[in-house]
Amino acid sequence: MQSDSTAKVPVTVLTGYLGAGKTTLLNHILTAPHGKRYAVIVNEFGEIGIDHDLIVDVDEEIFELNNGCVCCSVRGDLIRILGALFRRGQTFDGVIIETTGLADPAPVAQTFFADDEIKNRAYLDAVVSVVDAVHIAGQIEHSQEAVEQIAFADVIVLNKIDAASPEQLEAAQAIIQRLNRGAKVVTTSRSLVDLDAILDLGAFSLDGAMNLDPHFLPKPHHHDHNDHDHGHNHGHDHHDHAHSHYEGIDSIAMRVSAPLSEELFDAWLSELVGSRGLDILRLKGVIQMGDDPRRYIIHGVHMMLEGDYQGPWPADSVRESRFVLIGRNLADPLVRAEIEAGFRACAA
Repeated sequence: MQSDSTAKVPVTVLTGYLGAGKTTLLNHILTAPHGKRYAVIVNEFGEIGIDHDLIVDVDEEIFELNNGCVCCSVRGDLIRILGALFRRGQTFDGVIIETTGLADPAPVAQTFFADDEIKNRAYLDAVVSVVDAVHIAGQIEHSQEAVEQIAFADVIVLNKIDAASPEQLEAAQAIIQRLNRGAKVVTTSRSLVDLDAILDLGAFSLDGAMNLDPHFLPKPHHHDHNDHDHGHNHGHDHHDHAHSHYEGIDSIAMRVSAPLSEELFDAWLSELVGSRGLDILRLKGVIQMGDDPRRYIIHGVHMMLEGDYQGPWPADSVRESRFVLIGRNLADPLVRAEIEAGFRACAA
């Protein structure tokens, strides 16, 4: 399904653990000389808002949510605010939602699947997670939210690299690679980033999924596979394995060079969702389906999936199916082998 994102307002979800530099990044976005106008929604923890006062005084629309986490109860408030914003008839170049450092970003993303009015007026451009290069290794030991924020991101801003030792920086990069090897990583200090690297990317939309980098995947050790995208963002631990502080989150990147059968792929995906849906955080993929000249793009959040055929394969591109799966309980070699074999078996 063509998202027609050009007629809609892009929304960026800005997340990251406490003290990572989210508000600093937001201020950088709002004061940079880009000539664009953004509406900002700030989600704070507790009844007394502070973050709102830390945002620079700019001519932007700023709304505040004080529930402390953007979850099912707050999603209704988010829908209400976005709906009211769009009904005003004002023109915005984008909307930025800054979540509290204790929030799981997944329910925010679900808003753009679940509400028809929002879907017609806006699209989720990207989830941008700010990561503290100095402290992330310790944070993931004690906070599941810190883990979720990395695993769910489309773009990771690895911040404070000037303050990190070589060992800390190496550890932070290893954590990101394990939890979300499909994310774009931008390194910086004091949250000063090139805004073109984090805004208007289409990284979460179906349009943007078409640009999934075929080179980010490691070379397969013994067989050929890649990535598919069916998103499920849930977490139920069914068993423990090494690195328990990660709460069992891992990623699998696969590629298949042969065209896939749409029938076999749909059946495999349905079985995967049915059996492991609660463990899957996100999927995103670019699929070569049969002899169809178009790319099949698919992504999802939790049990909410979206996919359809889009533009043709570029003449100079490698036609292959690439699929990234991020979720819990994927480290077990038998589980990984089963998923990889299932994907390969979808070849026509």
